[in-house]
Amino acid sequence: MKKYPPELKARAVRLVVDARTGQNARGANARIAQQLGIKEDTLRGWVHRAEVDNGLKPGVTSDESARLVELEREVRELRRANAILRSASAFFAAELDRPSSR
Repeated sequence: MKKYPPELKARAVRLVVDARTGQNARGANARIAQQLGIKEDTLRGWVHRAEVDNGLKPGVTSDESARLVELEREVRELRRANAILRSASAFFAAELDRPSSR
């Protein structure tokens, strides 16, 4: 379970972005984090993730990261299936090589 609801995250990020464009940009993260009862480092991470996702900063976006995790899971499953097929192939090859007792 997530500690903070998505609505709070979105609101906090929006407040920080708006505060940075205003005159009181300095200390915006700390001020808004305190007002909302969030740790400053947590808020900083949310803002950074939003900036990467929006293309404002370089990095791997959330969508790309999720896709990478999905592909890695698929690779694991395929490797497991290949190992099973290799074992089955070796088993049946050994069965064919045995002389029949009929």
